[in-house]
Amino acid sequence: MNSYKEQDPEIYSIIYDEVLRQENELQMIASENYASKAVMDAVGSVLTNKYAEGYPQKRYYGGCEFVDKAEELAISRAKKLFGAEAVNVQPHSGAQANMAVFLGFLQPGDTVLGMSLDHGGHLSHGSKVNFSGRIYNSIFYGVKESDFLIDYDQVEDLAIKNKPKLIIAGWSSYPRDLDYARFREIADKSGSLLLADIAHPSGLIAAGLYSDPVPYCDFVTSTTHKTLRGPRGGIIMMKEEHAKIINSRVFPGTQGGPLMNTIAAKAIAFNEALDNSFKLYQEQVLVNSKLLASLLIDSGFECITGGTDTHLVLLDLRNSGVTGKDAEKALSDAGITTNKNAIPFDPQPPAVASGVRIGTPGITTRGMKENEVKIIAKLITDAIKNHNNEKVLVECRQKVNELCSKFPIYSDLIS
Repeated sequence: MNSYKEQDPEIYSIIYDEVLRQENELQMIASENYASKAVMDAVGSVLTNKYAEGYPQKRYYGGCEFVDKAEELAISRAKKLFGAEAVNVQPHSGAQANMAVFLGFLQPGDTVLGMSLDHGGHLSHGSKVNFSGRIYNSIFYGVKESDFLIDYDQVEDLAIKNKPKLIIAGWSSYPRDLDYARFREIADKSGSLLLADIAHPSGLIAAGLYSDPVPYCDFVTSTTHKTLRGPRGGIIMMKEEHAKIINSRVFPGTQGGPLMNTIAAKAIAFNEALDNSFKLYQEQVLVNSKLLASLLIDSGFECITGGTDTHLVLLDLRNSGVTGKDAEKALSDAGITTNKNAIPFDPQPPAVASGVRIGTPGITTRGMKENEVKIIAKLITDAIKNHNNEKVLVECRQKVNELCSKFPIYSDLIS
């Protein structure tokens, strides 16, 4: 077969440019990471050619004897990694994993209690622009304005008053640990099912560095590409009693043929996460994140909750005279990739926002530690405080390029 370099030079050029971008910039979007070569090889393998509707040993297509083994490995490794009773590894994304839970145990119009998107929740936790808010009656809990921590008393009051069929414990931009035991108590009082969405902290949970939701929750969903450092995709962990319904809602309920190349890559990622080196990696992610928050606070910035227990820092720029949109643009010009992000009680619209979400999984994968974080904190500070100064931003980008060159990630792909 011809290499796509010769067959489609336009696409090759685009991919090569993306290789250079990732190689030469600091990837600090909290929901992104660098998958291993083994994971990427599996995603690009011949398994992409195989249809395998159904489940191992119960397929609707022939020729599945080898992809069955790959899926069975992914399931067994995920069970071992998280201590789950049952696992479905077929969801194409975290949102589709959540959808399968909704469709399995809720009826249209049933009440769902999730974290407000404005306060750090996710679209698929009941947002009115998402299926979860369009089909179901969504109500929301949030954080306290005094300290930006989840108001568990509010969660309990809302749950007892509204008797939601499902409570969601999870977030996309909340920098602190969750009290899953308290969520379980609340769910029991209100007669609710409990779903933990661990898309962001799943790698930290696998390493034992964040509270474990599995013992407390009926369902646990996750992506596989953030802190877990695998391919883009999702998984569902559940009590064994729920497995039959969940499996039927993934296929044929929400998806057709599973992506067997991605499932094989998930199996590789779970195996990587079972190695002791993964725990050391996650420990460094936390060291880097906490240090970054501390240094940015020392530089005059404010961080939501005053720090972090996780891989992300949420900068509060309300008192800086810079919007999240402006800060994201300045950091991008400086070679630091982040995303503008709403903060709780944000006076700005989401498209502008007053915050920036910054994560450390990517830089840690590259091997960067405390000394590099000190340099990065200075670069972030200089870029935001000089967001209209092109000369400073160019100088920052040069320093970023120099730093990245010392920690190559794709040297084998760059000719």
